[in-house]
Amino acid sequence: MFSSKNTIQIIIFLILLIATSIIKNQTRITEKKLFKLNEKITYKEKDINESELDFYFLSSPAEVEKKINILGKNNYIPIQNSKIFFSISDFNNIKKKITILNTRNEKETKKN
Repeated sequence: MFSSKNTIQIIIFLILLIATSIIKNQTRITEKKLFKLNEKITYKEKDINESELDFYFLSSPAEVEKKINILGKNNYIPIQNSKIFFSISDFNNIKKKITILNTRNEKETKKN
């Protein structure tokens, strides 16, 4: 009836058919996970954007001035430009310099 050539072809066909369905199912599962992760990412990005907007609004100079006026503090002094750090590394460098100067001064006072 069936030759060995036909049975081998049928077996290979069945193996490939099963492998294809397994791969498709795994792909669907992965796509569902990706969709859920993308939804989470979108929600987090929206939350970050709203938080940034709140921060920019609440920290605007006009809002800060309103809050100061509400509190009734008349001795408000703006920060000096020399005290503004543009990065953490600038702050750390100045902090190290101050620490070195303090340790030198302590050593000199101990000698005296």
